[in-house]
Amino acid sequence: MTLQEMKQKVYALIEEYSEDADDLTEDEDLATKINGVISQIQSDLANFRKIQKDVTLNVSSGQEMYLKDIDKQAKQLKIIKGVDYDVIGDKITFNEEGTANVYYYTQPKIITPDTPDNYKLELDDDLLEIMPYGVAADILKSDVSSQYGAIYEARYRELKNMIDPRRSESAFEMTGGFKVWVQVED
Repeated sequence: MTLQEMKQKVYALIEEYSEDADDLTEDEDLATKINGVISQIQSDLANFRKIQKDVTLNVSSGQEMYLKDIDKQAKQLKIIKGVDYDVIGDKITFNEEGTANVYYYTQPKIITPDTPDNYKLELDDDLLEIMPYGVAADILKSDVSSQYGAIYEARYRELKNMIDPRRSESAFEMTGGFKVWVQVED
C-alpha cells in the first residue's frame, strides 16, 4: 500500500476525503499532520510484527561492524548464516572470511512532509488494514466536540490485541528416537 492509499483510507474513515483537493482533503490542518501521524502509527505497529530484512556481505576474519553499519534503521540482529561470528551488544565480529548472510529486523523509514505519496509502506497487509484506525484516533484525539477519536482508538486497540506477531510457524521432526538420562540426588 502506498502513502497516498493510506491517506485516502484515513480521510474516507473520518469523512474528510476530497477527490478534487490537492492533498486529498480540504482541511489544511489534517493535510499538514497526516504524514507524521502515519509514521508514528507505522512505527507502533512494527513493534508487534517486526520488519525483516537481509543482506549478503563479503567479510574477512577479524572484521568488526555494528548493526547500524549494515542498515541505519536496523533494530535487532536475527541470525547470520555462512560464516562463524560473535555478537556482543550490537557489535558483530566475523571469525572467518566468507559470505555472510545477515538477517535482521528494522524500523520502518520515517515518513516526513517531503515523503512522496507513491512511497510504499513497509508493513504487512494485515497491519496496514489496522493502521487507519490508529491514524484516525490520533488525528481526532484533540477534537473534544466529537467522540470519534475515542471510538477509533478503542477499535485500534482491539485490532492490535488480535495481531499475531509470528510470520510463520516452525516445526521440527525427530527420527531415530532419543534418550534422556535423569540423575536424582537425595
